[in-house]
Amino acid sequence: MFKTFKTDLQKYKEYSGKSIGILLLTQQGLWALFVYRILNGIFKSKLPVIFKTILLGFGVITQKGVEIITGISIPYTVTLGKRFYIGHFGGIIINAHAVIGDNCNISQGVTIGVSGIDQKRGVPVIGNNVYIGAHAVVAGKITVGDGAVIGANSLVTKDVLGHTTVLGVPAIKINDHDSKGYI
Repeated sequence: MFKTFKTDLQKYKEYSGKSIGILLLTQQGLWALFVYRILNGIFKSKLPVIFKTILLGFGVITQKGVEIITGISIPYTVTLGKRFYIGHFGGIIINAHAVIGDNCNISQGVTIGVSGIDQKRGVPVIGNNVYIGAHAVVAGKITVGDGAVIGANSLVTKDVLGHTTVLGVPAIKINDHDSKGYI
C-alpha cells in the first residue's frame, strides 16, 4: 500500500516540482489518496475478519473526515491503479465498485458512478492513462479505453474507444487525440 502511494506522490512531484513535504502539507488529493491506500490495503489483506472489520470501522470514520475536509470521496473498495493524480480540490465522487487503471488524472468535480437499468446497470471500468476533465460525469456499465480523454463538463454513458477524445452531453468522439499531452 505504501509502495503504491509512493508512485502517487512521485507523480505529484513530477507535476509540481515541489518537495514531498510541501506536497503532503498542501495537496488535498494526496490526503484522500493516502487514506484510501491504507484502507484498501487493509481491505485486501488476509487479516482475520474480526481485525479487518475493526480496522476498517475506524478507518471509515477517518475516511469520512478526510472526505469532508477535501471534498473527495474514494471508498476503500474502489480498484485504483498506481500513479493516480487528482488535479484540484473537491467535488470528486467515485463509486465504491469503480475500476480505474494506472497513471490516470482526474480534475475537480468529477463523478464516476452507477447508472443504468437491469443488465445495463453498473459502474465504469476506466483504462490506463486516461484523463478526465473538470466536472465530467462517467456513469454506467461502460468501458473507457486506454489513453482516452474525456473533456470537461462531459456526460459519458457509452463506451469510449482508447486513444480518442470525447466531449459533450452526451459525450461524442471529437477526434483521435490521446491523453499524452494531459498525463
